[in-house]
Amino acid sequence: MSTEWLFVDGSSLIFRSFHGVPRSVRSPDGRPVNAVRGFMDALARLIGTRQPRRLAVASDEDWRPAWRVELIPAYKAHRTAEPIPPELAPQMPIIHEVLDAVGIDFIGLRDYEAEDVIATWTAATPDPVEIVSGDRDLFALIEDPRVCVLYPEKGGMAVVTEAEVTRRYGIAGRSYADYAILRGDPSDGLPGLRGVGAVAAADIIRRHGGVAGLLRDGAVSEQQREYLARAMKVVPPVQGLPVVLPEGRRDSYPAHPAALASLAERHGLSSAADRLVEALRVNQHTG
Repeated sequence: MSTEWLFVDGSSLIFRSFHGVPRSVRSPDGRPVNAVRGFMDALARLIGTRQPRRLAVASDEDWRPAWRVELIPAYKAHRTAEPIPPELAPQMPIIHEVLDAVGIDFIGLRDYEAEDVIATWTAATPDPVEIVSGDRDLFALIEDPRVCVLYPEKGGMAVVTEAEVTRRYGIAGRSYADYAILRGDPSDGLPGLRGVGAVAAADIIRRHGGVAGLLRDGAVSEQQREYLARAMKVVPPVQGLPVVLPEGRRDSYPAHPAALASLAERHGLSSAADRLVEALRVNQHTG
């Protein structure tokens, strides 16, 4: 199994690593590095199983962009009540340093989320793309056969295609953003239309083709129309941002051997660094 591009939602995978690896994993001086090690190992596994020719990680430079909150005040409000865990925050710079030393692009843009960077990259290449994320908003980018999402579940990474979106939600494969807007999504602070649940949202999409069709047909109140218009600007990942599609590949790994060796020794990450670099090197020769 191989693809041209593997775009990784960095924040999604980092949080999953933080909660999935024991907090007892620490550096020689006692600082927590469980998220760093878990993230490095997760990347190594993904590279080994998916065999991408190119790889880039997107960063959340803004966890809750003000422009989205202005349009929908409840948007991801839980992120203010549940900020980055204290033991994770100091690990974020280490992850940045490790990826730079290894030679993996880790890119974000001020005022935007990782999903927006990934959407921009996906639109910037005609090549096959696999997106790694636990954020269902990225289902809006799925485009058979070129783009799919690798979505983490208990049994591993589910490969979500248009057919899988249809199987799960009973909607056209590219209609997930409309579905989330209509049904609402508590995890994103989206209220949805009053009285519209999963079944009704899918029925609306089948009958009207999506939110644009519902607005065109005029079967909504003025209050509903205002919410739908705002949500259409908030929910779909933004494309066309001023971020360049990275090279996604190095002539050799690690890019900065001395820096990586120093980081690995300081944080007790030598084994994880070896696994990640080896995965990249093997993939470089097979890709």
